[in-house]
Amino acid sequence: MSPRSDKAQAVTVVGGGPSGLIAALALASGGLPVTLVAPPRAPDPRTTALMDGSVRALEALGLWERLRKDASPLRVMRLVDGTQRLLRAPEVEFRAGELGLEGFAWNLENEVLLAALDDAVAEAAGIERVSGAVRSVADGTEQVVVELDDGRTIAAALVAAADGRNSPCRRAAGIGVKVRDYPQVAVTATLAHSRPHHDVSTEFHTETGPFTLVPLPGDRSSVVCVVSAREAEELLALSEDAFARVMERKARSILGRMSLVSPRGSFPLSQRTAERFAKGRIALIGEAAHIIPPIGAQGLNLGLRDAATLAELVVDAVQAGEDIGGAGVTDAYERRRRADVASRGFAVDLFNRSLLSDLVPVAGLRGLGLWLMGRSPMLRKAVMREGVGPTRDVPRLLAGTPL
Repeated sequence: MSPRSDKAQAVTVVGGGPSGLIAALALASGGLPVTLVAPPRAPDPRTTALMDGSVRALEALGLWERLRKDASPLRVMRLVDGTQRLLRAPEVEFRAGELGLEGFAWNLENEVLLAALDDAVAEAAGIERVSGAVRSVADGTEQVVVELDDGRTIAAALVAAADGRNSPCRRAAGIGVKVRDYPQVAVTATLAHSRPHHDVSTEFHTETGPFTLVPLPGDRSSVVCVVSAREAEELLALSEDAFARVMERKARSILGRMSLVSPRGSFPLSQRTAERFAKGRIALIGEAAHIIPPIGAQGLNLGLRDAATLAELVVDAVQAGEDIGGAGVTDAYERRRRADVASRGFAVDLFNRSLLSDLVPVAGLRGLGLWLMGRSPMLRKAVMREGVGPTRDVPRLLAGTPL
């Protein structure tokens, strides 16, 4: 396949994960011709908590009804200090009803989400899906050409790179990454339990990081257990029954007897942020642009906001008769996404470091902050609103408005 000449308004999306699939669907919904380069993927046993704005975006794209029956709302978020330190924070509950929401987020299995997005891509008339891996990316003044591992080439005015933490497109653009590693590993799994969760997500704060239970449909919950690397190895080496017993103890048996119903996963915690989110005709989306620890369910929601923002800018550029891969679009994308990603990353890093610190003043400040949120409805609502999503510069899709 030789580079196509009529590509003034075409976009190539690289990546078959949720961020890439949503980017392709959002761009196609605005009338853009999209080529989606998505190599075969491995099964993903994790779950995702989609915040309210992400749900609104999926509603605007006509996708939420496919997913809602398989998702569980997070109506209450409960924080419990499970440390054994001298100063311990009080238990605090955040209720979505205080914001007039049915849930802060909706938790569902990634395989369910990916299957629905795959189906929607297959049905979309404006998306051509190509299976293959990227060999090289050549960024030019008028177009960008992606070469696949089988020799095919695809030309477009813009590449939306959602190709993961080791992004070939990011490397081709010469964009560096700032890395901060943590001495922790997140162990993930899905557990069935004998008591109902009542749509409550409980997060226990421990000396090694948070232990979080997030409700799924039925009497099931996903767990994210942040521990030291050594303890992670020990957990993964346990039998299924023994692992479930340990999770039950860590959960203080609030959900009763537990059993493992999914494969276990693990990944080291780190924070990685691209030095630029766009360069030339290449814009980075999702983990190609940023990775933050799985605290506060920010990861995929940030990626979805990337996709929604880029699609909005591209559609607006088309309507204005401007170059969709020009500096007007990519500079605006860099500017609009930087503050959101930086503020979320800072908050997650600060909170995580406060759990790891044995300094009494640090524990005292964290406890004071939680106490104030528990006592002050105004402060609590402000924190909840910001946790659900940005309140400024919100992409139209996240407000529920189609492009």
